[in-house]
Formats: sequence, C-alpha cells, structure tokens
Amino acid sequence: MDQGIEVQALPSVAAGRARGGRATQEDAFVCLHDPISDARLLVLADGMGGDGAGELASAGVVEVARRLWRQGLWRDQPGPLFLESLCQAAHAELRRRGERLAQAAPHSTVVALLIHGSRVCWAHVGDSRLYRFQGRRCLGRTEDHSVAQMKVARGELAAEAMGDDADQHRLLRGLGGPQPPQVEHGLAVLRPGQSFVLCSDGAWERLSTDELGRHARRRDLRRALRDALGQAVERGGADGDNVSLIFARIGWVQWWRARAAGSRAQSAGRPPVRPGDVGIRQA
Repeated sequence: MDQGIEVQALPSVAAGRARGGRATQEDAFVCLHDPISDARLLVLADGMGGDGAGELASAGVVEVARRLWRQGLWRDQPGPLFLESLCQAAHAELRRRGERLAQAAPHSTVVALLIHGSRVCWAHVGDSRLYRFQGRRCLGRTEDHSVAQMKVARGELAAEAMGDDADQHRLLRGLGGPQPPQVEHGLAVLRPGQSFVLCSDGAWERLSTDELGRHARRRDLRRALRDALGQAVERGGADGDNVSLIFARIGWVQWWRARAAGSRAQSAGRPPVRPGDVGIRQA
C-alpha cells in the first residue's frame, strides 16, 4: 500500500500525515515557530463533509492559524484567548467556504497547542486529541466531543474500546456547524521532560497511549514520527482512515529559554501563569 506519508520538522517538533487507505487526504496540520521568542503554535485539523469539503475544511483551519500567527496576536494576548480566537475564526472561515458549496458542508475538528514563555496551553473541538507526558508517565489527554466519549463517561464503554465503537465518529461538537463551537481549553506550566502528542482519530484509534508516549520520547523525533505513522497505517489496512500526528518535546535548553521569557514578561507587568492543569482527562 502507498502510505502517502509526509513529514515536517521544527526544533523539538516533528509532524506528519498519511493517507492510509483513503483516496484523499482530509487531515491538515501546521507547525509555526518564532525563533526570537522560541514560541511554537501547533495545529491539527481533521476535515469532513463529503465531496471534497473535508479537504477544504481542514485547509481552512490551517490557513486561519497561519494568518493569526502572522498578525502576532499571540505575543500580547493570553494563550487561551488567542486559541479561542483561532477556533472561532476558523469556524467562521468554514461557514464562509460552505456558502460556496451546493452539495457539501465543510466541517472539521481542531486541536491546537501554544508554547509561549513559561506556559503551555491547548484547545480542542471534536475528537482530535492532545496527550501530555512527563517522562514515561501520561499526565492525561483531552476528552473527545463524541457519543463514544459520552458512553465512556456513563460507564457503558471502556476507554480502550472507543476506536472500535460504532458511535465513535458521531461528533457532538465541531467547526463549521450552524452554531459557534464550544471550545475546550487546558493550561499548564512548562517543565523539562514534557512531551506532547497531537493526533487525529486515525492515529489514536490504532496506537495506544503507551505507544504514542514511547514514540514521542525517542531521540530522533522525525524517525519516530515516520515509524508511528507507518504503524497506524499498517494496522488500519486498506480501509484505514487518514492519519496525522505531531510530536513536541520540551528539553532543558527550551525550558531555560522559556523561564527567561517568563521573567521578562513578569518584569513587563504581565501576570504569571498559575500552576495546574485545566480541561485534561487524567489517564
């Protein structure tokens, strides 16, 4: 099978996608880096809607992310506010794109991570996920906005069985619908030894939490990313979904730079981030 794997890399970041068993690629991602502040914005979207609308939708999310990054709003806004603005602007863009389509409606999930100064924050809508690790330990993951996740919350389904559940692809939230999306947020202090995984459902349905963590800890992130994508595609087989993944790791050098940036921000009168996490499901 032609896996159609594409991989990109930034300092301490590797990202990629694969078509899997699909004829088209409806996942999209973007990894943006500011070398002066060492800030990073990672965004992953999984489009849907039929008749090419999925590709149009995920591309729209990425386009909005690039535009807002170039505008530099992330420099002065609190991270969660910037990510909220990104999600709402992406939703509005998908609504505009849908007006030009007669037989399809562009919808998309989104998961985004902003690393800026001494803080890290994330946001998501739909069933694209963020996992957070400290060394070998998974601190948690985002909760899907899906019927399958609701069944897990009710005790009707084991979390490990979500990928095979008939209701997995029935989403309760997404970008591009008739109502503005309710965005889920998380926030934490940056620490050395952390690693993050952003992924579409085509990845987490085929790779376990432990496997994702092991890949994200490997020294060669680019090679790890290729191996993880290939593994997910192989397990998905001829009917497998598109697969997209982003690995990000916080080393000591980046952590010291983040501390210095945080100290400068406090000197400029910006409030420091409070310890703790919001909006993440404990593994």
